[in-house]
Formats: sequence, C-alpha cells, structure tokens
Amino acid sequence: MRHAQIKELVVLSGKGGTGKTSVTASFAMLAKKAVVADCDVDAADLHLVLNPEVQERRCFFSGNEAEIRFNDCTGCGKCHTLCRFDAIYRTENNRYQVDPVACEGCGVCVQFCPAKAIDFPERHSGHWMISQARSGPMVHAQLEPAAENSGKLVTTVRERSWELAVDKRIPLIISDGPPGIGCPVIASLSGVSLALLVTEPTVSGLHDLQRVLALTRHFSVPTIVCVNKWDINPQQTERIEAAARAAGAQVAGRIRYDRGITQAQLQQITAIELGCAAADDIRKVWQQTKRLL
Repeated sequence: MRHAQIKELVVLSGKGGTGKTSVTASFAMLAKKAVVADCDVDAADLHLVLNPEVQERRCFFSGNEAEIRFNDCTGCGKCHTLCRFDAIYRTENNRYQVDPVACEGCGVCVQFCPAKAIDFPERHSGHWMISQARSGPMVHAQLEPAAENSGKLVTTVRERSWELAVDKRIPLIISDGPPGIGCPVIASLSGVSLALLVTEPTVSGLHDLQRVLALTRHFSVPTIVCVNKWDINPQQTERIEAAARAAGAQVAGRIRYDRGITQAQLQQITAIELGCAAADDIRKVWQQTKRLL
C-alpha cells in the first residue's frame, strides 16, 4: 500500500561500518514521528540501539527444502547421485538424509525419487517483527543462519512499514538499508522518496560510494551524500563530495569523528540522546535531509 503524503527515506552505504545504522537511529529520534524499518535483514543491528519491545512476531517462509522420510527411503541412492550440491548424505543404516544448510531447494531429488519418499515443504527462513521502540513503531527482521532470499524479506519489512504508516497516519518511514549494491539493497531502494548515502573518507569509501551512486541513478532515486568521520582525511572528503556532485547527488553534510559515538553504542542509546559533539553534526544533516524530503 502506498500513500502520496507518506515519504520514505532509506539510509545506505557502499560497505559496512560507515556509521549508517548510527545515523539512522539518530534520525529516528529526531523525527519524533516516523516508522523505522531495519532492512539490513542479513545482519540486523538497529534493535541494539533502539531496544524495541516486540509486539508481533511472524515466521518468514521462502523457497523449499527437501526432506527425506527415513522410514520410506529404500536406500537406492538416486537422490545422492543426482544432487549437484552435495546436500544428500548416506547414513549408517544405508538410508539417505538431506543437509538443510547445503540444500538449494532445486527439487531434482523430489522429482526422481523412485519411492516418492522425499517431501518438499516451504523453507522456514527467519522472522519479521512489529515492535515499539523509543522512537516509535519499528519493523525489523532476522534471517536464519545460511538462509537466502533476503531481498524478499526486505520487501516484507517495507510492506509492513507502509501498512503501519498508513494505519497510524505517520508521514515518514526511515529505513536502515543493507550495505553494498546487491539484491537486498535494490529491494530497499526501489520506489523510495530519497536515499541518503553514508560514506567515509577513504579510497575504498569513494569506490564503494560510486557503485551505490550508479545504482540510485539507475533507479532514478533522488540521492544525497553524507561523509562520516570527515576530519580524519579532509582532502579525501573533498574528493568524495566532488564525485557525489558530479554524479548528480547533493551533499547533505559532514559528521566529525567522535569517540562519543562509541560510548553511545556501549550504552545502547543514540548519539542524539548522549549529546556528544557529533550529535550537532547529525542534527544538521537531518535538517538538510528533511528539507529535501
């Protein structure tokens, strides 16, 4: 469900560790009235700062996995021979079982089992939750170890966030997106009102930023850039800002290096709540972001 008056901001980065989640959490506290969505489902950590209280928890199913019925297996070994992922192994009783971590859910073993002894249920891949955080409503999720289809789970988180925003008449959704440029990033990015890219003043920071800028340009998403810890390399910061402008993005501001951010993380609060020096910079970036929204 979409509503023209609701805006959606996604905070992205070309790589992990740039401060994206810390900025998102601070924005959530500054916005006062926003639905927060943690779309980094492969490594969700926004809950560590906002301490949400789970109100609703649902299972996430995606794809299928083979399950051999041990008592019906004749031990012919055809499934083992056909499996190209080495996901089927022989037991001590000359029967066969499936390694759920290695199984890719292709279904070949199911189709060719002479005894029809293999089931093919939906794979339980994780959970998604609706919670109440200090900042307001929050939708977040967690994939199971080795689970796939994180893009589909991101889409589920975004859909639930929109439903909450419409139901509670909340005008803004703030999403903490995944790092990189892969499928979950695309699922987080498509159709948003504005993308904020958080980077750091390093050579790899510039390289990864350029990749995300190409992605947002491809999807015609308005984009702004923020350089975190800018003062550790002012010259590289200027190069990054010049590259952002050349790519058609606006510069939202800079955030200084501040050990107070680490202290806030240790206390499980945001930089805004701690009131450290970098909090002033984050406020300025938020004001610029809000203006462009």
